Amino acid sequence: MDPVIVVGAGPVGLCLGLSLTRRGVPVIVLDETDGQDDTRPARTAVLRQDTAALVGRLGCGDTLESEGTRWTAWRTVRRRRLLERVVFAPRVPDDAAPAALASPVHLPQHSLTRALRAALAREKLARIVTGSRLTELEQDEHGVSAHTRGANGTWWRGSYLVGCDGPRSTVRKLLGIRFPGRTAVERHAVAALRTELPWPGEGLLHRSPPRHGAGSGGPCIEVSARPLPDGAWRLDWLLPPGRDLVTPDALVARVRDSLAGWAAEPGDAGGRSADRPVPPYELLDTGVHTVHHRLARTWRQGQAFLAGDAAHLLGALGTQGLDEGLRDAENLAWKLGLAWHHGGSETLLDSYQDERRGAVAARLRAADQALPLLRDGGAVRWRTVLPGAARGQSALLTDGHLGRGPLGAPPAYPRSPLVPAAGQAGTVAVGTRPGAPVTDVPVTAGDGSVVRLRDRLGHGLLVVLVAPGTGVWDRRHWQSAGLMPQLTGAVEALPMAAEILVTEAYPGAAAHTVLVVRPDGHLVTALSGVRPAELYACADAVRGGGAYGRGAGASDAHAPGAGDGRSEDPGTGPAVDPVGAPVLHSEGD
Repeated sequence: MDPVIVVGAGPVGLCLGLSLTRRGVPVIVLDETDGQDDTRPARTAVLRQDTAALVGRLGCGDTLESEGTRWTAWRTVRRRRLLERVVFAPRVPDDAAPAALASPVHLPQHSLTRALRAALAREKLARIVTGSRLTELEQDEHGVSAHTRGANGTWWRGSYLVGCDGPRSTVRKLLGIRFPGRTAVERHAVAALRTELPWPGEGLLHRSPPRHGAGSGGPCIEVSARPLPDGAWRLDWLLPPGRDLVTPDALVARVRDSLAGWAAEPGDAGGRSADRPVPPYELLDTGVHTVHHRLARTWRQGQAFLAGDAAHLLGALGTQGLDEGLRDAENLAWKLGLAWHHGGSETLLDSYQDERRGAVAARLRAADQALPLLRDGGAVRWRTVLPGAARGQSALLTDGHLGRGPLGAPPAYPRSPLVPAAGQAGTVAVGTRPGAPVTDVPVTAGDGSVVRLRDRLGHGLLVVLVAPGTGVWDRRHWQSAGLMPQLTGAVEALPMAAEILVTEAYPGAAAHTVLVVRPDGHLVTALSGVRPAELYACADAVRGGGAYGRGAGASDAHAPGAGDGRSEDPGTGPAVDPVGAPVLHSEGD
């Protein structure tokens, strides 16, 4: 089999390449740059718990800890009133950390990219080819041929090809895939600076702060402050609609007004921020970040796929496009790994688009529904537009920033084609619905080590037995007692690789419940006890079932996308924003 070709060497492309090599799949990464990443302190990445765990499993955990920061809390403030303060769990041993309260990881994007690139460079099955710009694509029933120009210009042959080449994706254009949506949904002025704020280590969302001085370009609707290592912060100001210039002087005025306002005494409600003393600060970097909302019509065409910013653009209301891009990579990698080693059914390969495009479309719809309610003063009754939302507008924004709720929670795939037939015998309900991400509970592995469930993801199925009391038993005893021998025999007969894990407890699960978990951490089903036939049916459904082989047909699924009927410009605007400051794509490939 030919290697998989990955076009693009940003975080998504590098993550996909690493995930494939860890599954024994050779990879060629075509990088049109010289391999040197610009150091931009104001271009940062926020990784939620699931995507940070993925990056850690790929060998970059040290970078997350040394060059990223985990916040101690998150504050949501309106004018001068604290509306909500979310406290995150302290760093404690992995077998005891309360997963639901884990902080996101915030780090410079160049640090993440360099760590992923270095990890991929150490992989014997990987080859990164710099200075290679894609110019042509050809497909047949056996794979893909890609032509590049540049110092390494030649034809490359691959079993599959994945375009991770950003918003102006050459792969998407060569495949003729449309990219409808909306341009300039939000625009932010961005600054990275080193200073001391009154809430060290805590992130802040400040809505309707006291009016800024005239030199800052008008009133500030919203500003966020997110801590970085070494006393640095990233500040984002939501800009008013339009394309007004953000001059360097106006941006510095925003910095000074915000710092002065936050440094004011809590009881000082009067006066302009320009009249207050400004705390010392060191300005490290500035820019303008424009948010676009777009969704590619299809994510698979024959043996070629799209991922990351090549497939979708989002980022309004605190959502993180890079998070979704890394979820694309994790979802696609295990499916291409199965297909590369064992042949892949059309159901398996099409499921990538079915699951991931559907999840991103839902995220875009939620943002599109919330935008006019959160930005236009709430003239519409927003609770009727977002059913089930019981908190206020600021709480909804907080959810977007913290990775909760419709704007930020990790997606579920309840209607995935990779599910067992309905009405399967022995299924039971647990605290996680089928298709949703599993809870990251402590588990005991076959070697007796106690780790987090998420640490074992990535290679094959996980079969988790809920067995209270096993933690006090020596591994030599519990592996040969109770249900374990029967479970071991059932797992050895499965049609795809699987690992048995044991946990003392799982939310909503009774003793002797068996959980079947996909390689990307989504629950397939929960069974009452060991049921070999049902376990086999689950594994067969996860691998796509049916006939296996190299299908040449392209997926023609065209689910309705966000932005249908709007502009179909495949680009996202000029490389430099007309406001005169460099554009920051802070959640990119």
